[in-house]
Amino acid sequence: MSGLELFAAALGVIAVWLTVKQNPWCWPIGLVMVLLYIWIFFDVKLYSDMLLQVVYAVLQLYGWWQWTRAGQHHDGRQVTRLGGPSVLLGLMIGAVGSLMLGAAMAHWTDAAQPWLDAALTGFSLVAQWWMAQKRVQCWPLWIVLDVIFVGLFVYKGLYLTAALYALFTLLAVQGWREWRADPALRA
Repeated sequence: MSGLELFAAALGVIAVWLTVKQNPWCWPIGLVMVLLYIWIFFDVKLYSDMLLQVVYAVLQLYGWWQWTRAGQHHDGRQVTRLGGPSVLLGLMIGAVGSLMLGAAMAHWTDAAQPWLDAALTGFSLVAQWWMAQKRVQCWPLWIVLDVIFVGLFVYKGLYLTAALYALFTLLAVQGWREWRADPALRA
């Protein structure tokens, strides 16, 4: 455990808490966190997770824009639900991306857990995309992913990051609860 990991974890808690509360400051704080985690994951050879953080950096900017400037009146997105076909499409895209990335990581790198890491990466991108668009379905997907991430990080000796993802799991449960109760969903 390093001071860098500790700082990144603290930023992560703040960013996810702000996301649960639908505060757009979650995005710039999250951007700093993912930039730090690029280095952390490179250092422990979790290359898919490292690449995931690079994409997250772009998605942090996209999410910030979506939450503050999107919409008909440029006042940001409201919480919405995806229809069943859209959920299935997103999950299929996550699965295909996971298989392609896993094959690449298993064949061309010395990645520690190429298939698991790639699956977590593929589906995390789907969850992050849904979160940036304020889709309530992001939360149950995050819950599943975060639980699996905890096991991976314990296995890799990233105990603070594992604890962070355990906390992310609890925050995702809270986010799912709060976003489902959002007045925008009832309108």
